[in-house]
Amino acid sequence: MSVIVEDVFKLYGNQTALDNISFSVDTGCIMGILGPNGAGKSTLLRIITGYLIPTSGTVKINGVKVDPDNLEIKKMIGYLPENNPLYHDLYVREYLRLAAGFYKIPDSKKRIEEIIDMTVLSSEAFKKIGSLSKGYRQRVGLAQAMLHDPALLILDEPTAGLDPAQLVEIRQLIRNISSDKTVLISTHIMQEVEALCDKVLILNHGKVAALETPEKIKNISSQKIRTFLVEFSDAIPDKIFDHMKGLTKYDQTGDQKFILHSANEDLRPALFHLAVKNNLTLLTLQEQGSTMEHSFLEIVK
Repeated sequence: MSVIVEDVFKLYGNQTALDNISFSVDTGCIMGILGPNGAGKSTLLRIITGYLIPTSGTVKINGVKVDPDNLEIKKMIGYLPENNPLYHDLYVREYLRLAAGFYKIPDSKKRIEEIIDMTVLSSEAFKKIGSLSKGYRQRVGLAQAMLHDPALLILDEPTAGLDPAQLVEIRQLIRNISSDKTVLISTHIMQEVEALCDKVLILNHGKVAALETPEKIKNISSQKIRTFLVEFSDAIPDKIFDHMKGLTKYDQTGDQKFILHSANEDLRPALFHLAVKNNLTLLTLQEQGSTMEHSFLEIVK
């Protein structure tokens, strides 16, 4: 399943939401779509699903142009919107039976049980959706999106509001289903992108600001920011870091724990000599790798 977006332009009145967006993604790939609020992420996803019509440009799924009236295209797409609209008064199985009817799924009873097992909903399937936790409601939304076995799965903020345990479960579920599908994920969570995605598309002001692997995005920064963790055994003198060469800023994270930042400067030798000079014992001195957040902020600014 290939998705090709070619020169997609979308205008709302006089406001440009998308400005000639182009990219492609293939089967088995999970693509993360990042961008600040108002960058055009949700508009792009709605155009790919056929919910919105672009002002100009085309979207093709497996070589077929997306058309709002083409039901065969819609059968290829599973969509979980950001607000996950569900019928809270329906039971889980009742809701999935309703969705299966929309798609005219043959042997729907068997497929519903398969998808309940896949999304680990068996223990909650007898409950009303409104009584479920946020994590289980997200699972119901995913079950609905995957019920007809779409080749393209579009997830808008699929892990928003989940606790750490639920995050791990939903991530694993997305990984498990991605082997034979194309998956597009819109998110604000950088860790989500690093943990899940094969490619990253960053939008800014409706334009493509970057399109790379997560590792390349992390190293795309023109001024490399280096981060160091340091912990001393005892309290340190006030303003001890004030005249350290190359230091751009630092934050205290514990009684004797600090995070120091530099612009492409290795601070470890200076920190070692600082400890010796002040008769301090270093318990930790470690450089952290480049972060997605640093690169993202530089790209969009």
